Amino acid sequence: MKQAGFLEKFGSVYEHSSWVAEAVFELSADMASADTDTSTVVASFESVFMAASRDQQLATLRAHPELACAVDQRDQLTLDSAAEQSDAGLDLCSEAEFAEFTRLNTAYSEKFGFPFIIAVKGRTRLKILNIFRMRLQNDAVLEFQTALFQVCRIAQFRIEAILNG
Repeated sequence: MKQAGFLEKFGSVYEHSSWVAEAVFELSADMASADTDTSTVVASFESVFMAASRDQQLATLRAHPELACAVDQRDQLTLDSAAEQSDAGLDLCSEAEFAEFTRLNTAYSEKFGFPFIIAVKGRTRLKILNIFRMRLQNDAVLEFQTALFQVCRIAQFRIEAILNG
């Protein structure tokens, strides 16, 4: 696979951060092979992202949307984020749930400097709210590491969907 095809296929697995796919392609010529297994591809992406500078990682964290964003902001979500949030029912929040997500999003962003990030696949909005409340209590170092891990989980799910259809 040529670089353009690789980037078209994998460029968006890290939210608005095609630099990850570009680096994976440059470092791993074998990634272009059709017989590369999913776990190898996931590991290559994670390795590049986790080895990046803190500034690059932070920019990727900040590229993520807030959860359960207002209706008038949903057009700002990538197709992947919109589908993932919808699958978790975040587009069906009650007024009270939406108000809590809004309050938590604001508090989290003010405390940590980036939006709350969680791989929502397989989780309900009530479970997500509970995790959100707990993680807001973390210190900055733990939460930065947790957010990086969650970004990698999101990318893993996206890569698996691309490769395993």
